[in-house]
Amino acid sequence: MGVNEHKKNTPGRIRIGVISVSTTRSEENDESGDWIKKTAIKEGHDIVFYKVVPDDVYGITETIGKAIHDRNAQALLLTGGTGITGKDVTIEAVRPLFEKELTAFGPLFCQLSFEEIDSAALLSRATAGVIGKTIVFCMPGSLKACKLACKNLIFPELGHLVKHVFEE
Repeated sequence: MGVNEHKKNTPGRIRIGVISVSTTRSEENDESGDWIKKTAIKEGHDIVFYKVVPDDVYGITETIGKAIHDRNAQALLLTGGTGITGKDVTIEAVRPLFEKELTAFGPLFCQLSFEEIDSAALLSRATAGVIGKTIVFCMPGSLKACKLACKNLIFPELGHLVKHVFEE
């Protein structure tokens, strides 16, 4: 079966949670999280969860649990905390929760980033995977990076991914 056949009958309306990981941003000045929410709604999806959480492994995992279990998010889009500084712990918090990892997301994001920011793309640790029946994407915190990931990778495949997660 081809990719077009696979994309037929995919859910058009996805329940999305947005988590911004930052010690400097708040809900009032979270440009990236705000853009993700607005764009998801324009794409026809429902925002069922939104929170800005500090760079803290426990806080991130607890917030993910709330979004999945309390709000039944089918997809979680995390922005921030994917760099290489000591305070960047999003990947360390999320990766152990993955039951399956979408190993192509990071390299594809890096390839697209390289086309825009050259070798600085090397600093990104963007990743994605599945926790239970929820697709989780971790992307850098910059607005430009969020736009790149969402427009080129996440939103075009979101329904397709959710469909596969719910197949038995």
